[in-house]
Amino acid sequence: MSVETFRWGLIGPGNIAGRFAEAVQSMPGSALAAVQGRDAGRAEAFARHWSRPDRPPVRVAADLTALLADPQIDAVYIATPHAQHGELLRLCIEAGKPVLCEKPLVPSAAIAAPLLALARERRVFVMEALWTRFLPVYDIVGGWLRAQAIGPLRGIQSSFCFPTTYEPESRLYSPALAGGALLDVGIYNLSMSRWVLQQAWGACPAPLAIRASGLLAPTGVDQRVNASLDFAEGLTAQFICGFDGVADNGLRIFGERGMISLPQNFWEATEATLQRPGQTVERVAAPFRINGFEGEIEEAQACIAAGLMESLRMPHAETLTTLDWMDQIRRQLGVRYPFE
Repeated sequence: MSVETFRWGLIGPGNIAGRFAEAVQSMPGSALAAVQGRDAGRAEAFARHWSRPDRPPVRVAADLTALLADPQIDAVYIATPHAQHGELLRLCIEAGKPVLCEKPLVPSAAIAAPLLALARERRVFVMEALWTRFLPVYDIVGGWLRAQAIGPLRGIQSSFCFPTTYEPESRLYSPALAGGALLDVGIYNLSMSRWVLQQAWGACPAPLAIRASGLLAPTGVDQRVNASLDFAEGLTAQFICGFDGVADNGLRIFGERGMISLPQNFWEATEATLQRPGQTVERVAAPFRINGFEGEIEEAQACIAAGLMESLRMPHAETLTTLDWMDQIRRQLGVRYPFE
């Protein structure tokens, strides 16, 4: 293995962390160096599972302090529940460790703003891990939008719903863990709607209005959210997200002269279609090289190697604005967390 291998530390060895570990341990020039979790047995099992013959064994850090003091770790990936992100981010920044943190970065804009200001003050790289923006198929879709392949935009619709069993103490439903459909999955709907406007218009303006309705779980977090965001030129971005039903989970982009569809599971899409009246439907496939996480990992590594404080493709302003929009939606629904 090259001495230039980029070495990652991982906090929170859960399900999503496994996907990150698989990508890192399969990418040339990167390696998972160490893992830290509250449950030592779980961390040790995770480290054993993701150790590979062509890379040094994955170590288990004795505690968070040891992980952050380790000079052999180039950056940290945070994969804990949302409510724990803020404190972990602060500790990483104060230790001078670059951070790739699972979405949402933190539960609200008010929590994010001082942390990102601290990162800039300390000159520490921080990026929210919203992997969808780095998928190969979206490079193709972005090209269509920038080329006005469907003409001026007319609307955006998306859904992200799946049925769950109600468990009050789970990360999906617990207010103490910042549960709720919006933070867990609706962030994809909002972020990718913003991305569509950025590609087609060059920037995503502030909405003229945000309107939301939905259903709260007995714990008080949002179980289902329906939202519409109105923009100039009569354009509306609509979405539904929830833990209590089934949807097609697609993303549809409507234009004056055609439509672009990412027809299923748009957040992990590998296919897209371009439909225009009187023309053959254009279908493209852009499979993952590994499992889809490689794009955001490569972006973070490249930015850190270049000495940047943030990614131009997923900048701090993007994270803050999306959080602000989610704050507005949660206020309309009456969702509040005990730590706010």
